Amino acid sequence: MKQLIITLISILALSQFASAQDSVETLLTEIEQNNTTLSALRKTVDAKKMGNKTGIQLQNPEVEFHYLWGNPSAIGNRTDISVQQSFDFPSAYAYRNQIAELKNEQAELEYKKQKMDIFLQVRLICAELTYQNALQAEYQKRQENASQIAKSVKTKLNAGESNILDQNKAKVTLLNTEAELRHIEIQRQTLLQLLATLNSGIAVDFENTAFQNTPITTDFEQWMTQAAVNNPMLDWLEQEIAISDKNTQLQKAQSLPKLNAGYMSEKVVGEHFQGVSVGVSIPLFENKNTVKYARLKSEAAKQSETDAKFRFYSEMKTLHAKAIGIQQNITRFREQLSLQSDLNLLRKALDKGAISLTEYLFELTVYYDSLEKLLDMEKELSITRAQLLIYS
Repeated sequence: MKQLIITLISILALSQFASAQDSVETLLTEIEQNNTTLSALRKTVDAKKMGNKTGIQLQNPEVEFHYLWGNPSAIGNRTDISVQQSFDFPSAYAYRNQIAELKNEQAELEYKKQKMDIFLQVRLICAELTYQNALQAEYQKRQENASQIAKSVKTKLNAGESNILDQNKAKVTLLNTEAELRHIEIQRQTLLQLLATLNSGIAVDFENTAFQNTPITTDFEQWMTQAAVNNPMLDWLEQEIAISDKNTQLQKAQSLPKLNAGYMSEKVVGEHFQGVSVGVSIPLFENKNTVKYARLKSEAAKQSETDAKFRFYSEMKTLHAKAIGIQQNITRFREQLSLQSDLNLLRKALDKGAISLTEYLFELTVYYDSLEKLLDMEKELSITRAQLLIYS
């Protein structure tokens, strides 16, 4: 029977944690659809992608028309028509298109990063709100208990079994509990308003009182490999390196001679000349140092990626160690924390006069402080988990 009760309690706890996780994921889906920042960013990304595809094609053709009056008039008039088209070296167009595609991928990664940041903000608010909800539920129990104690002391006072000091203690305890409940409600409403703001002003209902309790794997390196793959900013830096390499190749292509070809026609009295024109632009001065500059940018991008990977690894390593430490501390703390049945025994001792009200309130305060300490650790673990698993 004892094993069955433990099993049922475990199933109930897991059910609460799964429900809490589902509530957060549902909220994230809703906010993703309604968030005005993401909506504006989506439009910005679409515009940027179109801009990246602009100005990478052939230059505009040039058309010239000349009509010249002859003097003396006997020589007649002259008409010239010229159509010219300039060309970069052919590989330049391929590099420009490849750079545009890479920049478009970067734009999507920027959107993904912003979405992850907003999701992290939501998860952190939900962690704090879960904490306040749990506190509210706990303080409602405390208020009910404090109210019962106050009534019991008043009854004993009327029967001559208690004194005015005990009555004052009971009243102050009830007063403090009610004041804390009002403060918790203010905190809850503030957090709910923050979620509503992220949800485009639409009110959010979030009543979770249990934190997610899925254990964090102790194998950091395996987890880190997956997190690095899902980090959009590391992908962005890889794209930046690819863009820098392509830009170096583009600058080399632009340092090669440019061509122009066209058609020309010249008409004078009794004569008509027409044919093709071909020209070459030799890049002697305009593109000086452009290849060197592109190479330096490529080297800088590679160094930035190395630095970002190192900082990301160090940050995640620190968060992982912190999460594992808190997780282990919570497990030990739960094992040592007195169960609710101990409070029932404490209350019976008070009712039977085995302990004084002062002793009862002291023991109660110790238990309450321990319970809040556990909630504080669970909140801290939830916050650390959200920061750690942002890229998972």
